[in-house]
Amino acid sequence: MITEPHPPAAPSAGAATVVSLRAVSVAFGGLLALDGIDLGVEHGARLAVLGPNGAGKTTLFNVIAGDVTPTHGSVELHGVDCTRWPSRRRPGLGVARTYQKTRLFANLTVEDNLYLSQTGKQRRHLWPVCTARDRALRARARAVARQVWLEHQVDRPVADLSHGQRRQLEIGMALASDPQILLLDEPASGLSRGERERLIELIEQLDPELTVVLIEHDMDVALGVARRVVVMADGVIVARGTPDEVRTNPLVHEIYLGRQGSE
Repeated sequence: MITEPHPPAAPSAGAATVVSLRAVSVAFGGLLALDGIDLGVEHGARLAVLGPNGAGKTTLFNVIAGDVTPTHGSVELHGVDCTRWPSRRRPGLGVARTYQKTRLFANLTVEDNLYLSQTGKQRRHLWPVCTARDRALRARARAVARQVWLEHQVDRPVADLSHGQRRQLEIGMALASDPQILLLDEPASGLSRGERERLIELIEQLDPELTVVLIEHDMDVALGVARRVVVMADGVIVARGTPDEVRTNPLVHEIYLGRQGSE
């Protein structure tokens, strides 16, 4: 088993921990996807989770988002033990996420998608009569469209958007619920070089009070936006540090970069 060679860095003085995983393990039958993960994420962090395929990154995200319940260990969000809470309750603790594969309503407009993403969090029913509350949600949808640089696309069907614009919209749908913790699962997947650069710029301009955790295979994107980095392999954390520390870590080169280069 690979073990982490150094203890994790101490948290910054005065920073509140908003995500805390303690000794989290997840087993799928005989497969141990996560093995005793300890992880704390501070308020306002920009944390990237890196690692080769099968490292356990998506399982880690699914544990935080409530899509997977740990076999052992605990999960706390804002100090609340939500280990056994289902995913539908996590937005109430300020969590929003994207997925590796886009989950958009292709035949609806950009504005409609952003509107519906808000009604889901608020558990609102859709009514044929437009109320003042609905108008406020529509206004919020248009504001979020501007935030993710889709203000000129609000009336276009999602089916007409480019792949990069769909990725922007996915981030917008997560932001529309006004989260405190944003989980981005491989947001640069399938993007061109120019689209990746635009994505980095978009993430960098997010509210600094928003805690952002992203999984990413693209090292340029991950290390371009992150201030802290966690590297995983075989269900454990093998390295932690700043982007510069991770770039020069021999273990990371051997386990992550070496494998990536051979794929």
